[in-house]
Amino acid sequence: MDEMKVTAPAMTGARRPFPVKLLLKICLILLYLIVTLGAGYTIFVKVREQVGQSNILPEFTIRRLPGEESPNVEIREGETLPEWTGTSRITFLIMGIDERMQEDEKYWRTDTMILATLDPVTMQAGVLSIPRDLWVSIPGYTEDRINTAHRIGDMYDHPGGGPALAVETVEYNLGVEINYYVRFNFQAFVEIVDRIGGIDIDVPEEIHDTQYPTPDFGYEVFHVDVGLHHFYGEEALKYARTRHSTGGDFDRARRQQQVIKAIFKQVTKADMLPQLAAQAPDMLQILQNSIKIDPKLQLDELIALANLARKVNMDEDVTFRVIDERCTLFKTTPDEMMILVPLRDEIRVVRDEVFGLRAESEGVQTVEEEAPTISVLNGTGTAGLAYAAAEFLQANGIPVTNYDNADRQDYDTSLVILNRAKPATALQILSLLELPQSAVINGANPTAQYDVVIILGADYAAQQP
Repeated sequence: MDEMKVTAPAMTGARRPFPVKLLLKICLILLYLIVTLGAGYTIFVKVREQVGQSNILPEFTIRRLPGEESPNVEIREGETLPEWTGTSRITFLIMGIDERMQEDEKYWRTDTMILATLDPVTMQAGVLSIPRDLWVSIPGYTEDRINTAHRIGDMYDHPGGGPALAVETVEYNLGVEINYYVRFNFQAFVEIVDRIGGIDIDVPEEIHDTQYPTPDFGYEVFHVDVGLHHFYGEEALKYARTRHSTGGDFDRARRQQQVIKAIFKQVTKADMLPQLAAQAPDMLQILQNSIKIDPKLQLDELIALANLARKVNMDEDVTFRVIDERCTLFKTTPDEMMILVPLRDEIRVVRDEVFGLRAESEGVQTVEEEAPTISVLNGTGTAGLAYAAAEFLQANGIPVTNYDNADRQDYDTSLVILNRAKPATALQILSLLELPQSAVINGANPTAQYDVVIILGADYAAQQP
């Protein structure tokens, strides 16, 4: 950086001094996102309290312009860091690309895709690994493996490029809302793991991979025995990426999550803090060259999210899951491509565990006792569908508070989104509208306006006379 100034939105018109220690803190946030492949901000938060006491680095200034305030950020009197005031769930899509520096290729598949989510109300976090061979619909384009969405988005100049289409693809197929994305290449992973002194990994199963890909598009042997190992960057990357074990890609995802915890342990060692502080400028340069962050995420929001995450406990508040063999079927396409066909009902169960969603409700037996608030939305091009369904439900004892158009009109299947547990209501809606059990999605958003949101899709419209 040519000068130690960063421009970001303001909560007031005044210029506020910030220590350049925040540059280190921001670096640690991004470091954690990269090297953990998506666990979130937990490592940063664990060291923030101690790093914040350091006077190693000089001061710098963040300018914030009047009228550009973030609705989710507040700078409170007497506080060093901005506070995150939003109440909606925050979800990141973390993407790793196998970018080979000597190649001119501009369009990259994602080698790693992970969802990281945090509910700022309950302070429960989750990490969900998505296998790259999952066969999905890529909205507006084709059906293909999920790792091709990024490449297709860049190739065809999709609005927002490859990262945006990857986000839309995951949202469409998993039924979640993604707020931001982070994309990184693996060179950053290697360099930063080396800089933190490597990580300790207890390998549960021998790995012997004779076809681990090299940067020059060849192969080499990667072997590791069962037991405790200390891996530096290259070895850690190979351990996280190899697919040659009993569980294939599913084991690979589990190893990546094992790396998450190993890096957490390494970075939070007391003697690591001075080393990280001393290397902050170099690490920041690595991150600038190797990471792309969603442009919607501003600097003050990034810092506020990190400040929020200090309340998250890695052992108690973070749920790790993988879309694995329970959620997919192995198949081969006519052109002999190996793919994973999604079992959507099973994927919903795993997704709901990660997002802390629950459909159970004890002691409530009737719709009247549940007293739900319900919104019916038309997700099709059939005019008047939401109004007609709302009238039908009302006539059959289901109270409807609101009806309107959905965010889009191309929903193939209908959804019954439970923002709060209303099982009796959900069952009655399914029965009356003749929808399958798989239509129910647990939104579990305690701040949502309505308890239940019904989105009518083409499957429901096709039933109507």
